[in-house]
Amino acid sequence: MIRLDETRLRRHAGALADLLADTVDGGASVGFLAPLDRAEALAWWQERAADVAAGRLAVWAARDGDRVLGTVSLAFPGKTNSRHRAEVVKLMVRREARGRGLGRALLATAEDAAAAAGITLLHLDTETGSPAEHLYRSAGWTAIGAIPDYAARPDGVLRPTTIYYKHVPTTAPTR
Repeated sequence: MIRLDETRLRRHAGALADLLADTVDGGASVGFLAPLDRAEALAWWQERAADVAAGRLAVWAARDGDRVLGTVSLAFPGKTNSRHRAEVVKLMVRREARGRGLGRALLATAEDAAAAAGITLLHLDTETGSPAEHLYRSAGWTAIGAIPDYAARPDGVLRPTTIYYKHVPTTAPTR
């Protein structure tokens, strides 16, 4: 697992775009409709570089050579009253790499990094009934409810989204 600074994110943007396209093609609801144009996926990742440079986003990638097999990000709010929390976003694993613990390892990486940064509360949302829900529940996350028709799956069908949170013990003072 490597943390991607702005330079690394730009360098690996193509591989991240391929991962995003694979995730959408596999039916995961991660904010895009199918078919996802590679140029759109590439532009989306390139736009994240400014947030990484500004410290608003932390991105990790699991690689196999030049291929990115998975990624996870932490989004940090900019408000002073929310420095204790972050959102886990875009946890994605290539279809052929699923079922081998990579998603759990990515999630643990984000949780550990949050704790080291003084973050005490994490939250995320995921499609209700998706395989990701099993991962989050088994990793100690708590579901607090679902919002009906919150997001469209890649095929355009509206689905509910479940909101989760997790308290993490800190290992460093709050930013």
